[in-house]
Amino acid sequence: MKLVAFDIGGTTVKTGLFLDKQLVKKASFNTPQSFDDLILEMKKYIEDDIEGVAISAPGVVDIKDRVIRNESAVPYIHNRPIFDELEQALKRPVTIENDANCAGICEINLGAGKNFNNVAFVIIGTGIGGSVFINKQLYKGVHLSGGEFGFMKDKNGKTLSNSATLIKNVKAYNEQAPNGKIKDGQELLTLAENGNPLAKNIINNMYDRIAEGIYNLQVSFDFDAFILGGGISARAELASEIKNRLAKLLADNVTDDIMPVIDNCHFQNDANLYGAVINFLNKKLY
Repeated sequence: MKLVAFDIGGTTVKTGLFLDKQLVKKASFNTPQSFDDLILEMKKYIEDDIEGVAISAPGVVDIKDRVIRNESAVPYIHNRPIFDELEQALKRPVTIENDANCAGICEINLGAGKNFNNVAFVIIGTGIGGSVFINKQLYKGVHLSGGEFGFMKDKNGKTLSNSATLIKNVKAYNEQAPNGKIKDGQELLTLAENGNPLAKNIINNMYDRIAEGIYNLQVSFDFDAFILGGGISARAELASEIKNRLAKLLADNVTDDIMPVIDNCHFQNDANLYGAVINFLNKKLY
C-alpha cells in the first residue's frame, strides 16, 4: 500500500511517503496559518497512486465522532469535522491519531517497546505527553485522555509540563542567570556538561522531576518498560539519568524488584510518521 503521512506540529508539518515498508521522500513545511492553507500544502504531496493519508496531530482525537477535541498550538484543527473535510479535499481515506499515541504505536510495533507487553511512552517536548499500552493495545481512557502525563504535579505543585521540559528550564535559567541569556535547550545542556553550576542544578532538577513522575506511574501500574521520546531522547544519557534516579526512588521507598526497563525511542523524529502509518494500516485495531 502506498500512503502519505503527515505529522502536524505547532511549528512544522513533517511528511513522508510510505512505500515498501519504508518512509521515503521525507520533507517538511512550515505549519500553515489556516486550515485551507494546510489543505493546499498537503495536496502537493498527494500523488495519483496514493491510496490513503495517515496523520499524526496534537489534541484529543475522537475517532468515533471524527473530530479533534481540546486545544493545541494549531487551533484551527480542533472542534470541526476534520476527518470528513480532509477526506473530501484530498479524495482519499484519512486516519488521524494523537501525536504521542502515534509515537507509541511506532515504538510498540517496531522500536524500543516491541519486546514488551505493558509500556508507557513519555514524550518530552514543548510539554510532556505520553501513551499507554496494555497487552500491546493502546489504552486511551474513558475520556480519550490516557497518557496526559504532563498534567501530573510534582512535589512543588507544578505540572510536569511546567517543570520538566527543556523549554521551561531555559526560561528558568534566563531568569536566574546573573549575566548572559541562552536561546535553547541545547545551550542549557552544553552549559551543564561544561560544569556551569546553575545549568547543572536546573538539568538535574529536570531529570529528578521526570523520574518522580515515572516513579508514581510505576508504583501505580507496574509497567514492563518506559520509553522516552521527544527531541531530548536523541541524547543517549537521558535514559541512564532517569534510570539511576528511578532505581534509587524505588529502592528507598518500595523495592527495586519492580524496576522497569528505561530506554529512549529508537525512531526519534520519524516515530510519529511511522505510527500514523501503522495506525492507518491497523485502524480497526485502534
